[in-house]
Amino acid sequence: MQAVRIRERSAAANALAIRCLAAALLLGLPTAHAEPPTSAATAQVFAAERAFAKSMADRDAGAFADFVADEAIFFTGAAPLRGKPQVLSGWSRFFEGETAPFSWEPDQVEVLESGSLALSTGLVRDPAGRVVGRFNSIWRLEEPGVWRVVFDKGSPPDHKDTQ
Repeated sequence: MQAVRIRERSAAANALAIRCLAAALLLGLPTAHAEPPTSAATAQVFAAERAFAKSMADRDAGAFADFVADEAIFFTGAAPLRGKPQVLSGWSRFFEGETAPFSWEPDQVEVLESGSLALSTGLVRDPAGRVVGRFNSIWRLEEPGVWRVVFDKGSPPDHKDTQ
């Protein structure tokens, strides 16, 4: 008899929980997942990408290196650059001279719900400000608040990007 009462109470509690959740959804009340859990991470990746781009503008190869993961793969040229040493060696030519050969700015960041990986993308411009491409970078959270690029690949600009 006691087992029957426990099951009845459990069923009643479950039914009440379902009705409360349904009411919250119908009334538009906030639920546990009303705001994406990655909003803080999204802001962090936007900031990291902007600081990464600033390292190029500032001609600071050391700061640039801080954003590159040890096992990064950058698609630059005919063959991918594998690992931080190859990436830094391959990109050293972009730090020659007083003026950066290009600049970039993120216009979109998407973070996995887990908060551990993110995609950033945006326009790449030549020194005159003309759109010459679009970058796509995958960032990994390597320690709290520290994002590093693990994959980077540019592409030609979309038609809408050049208008």
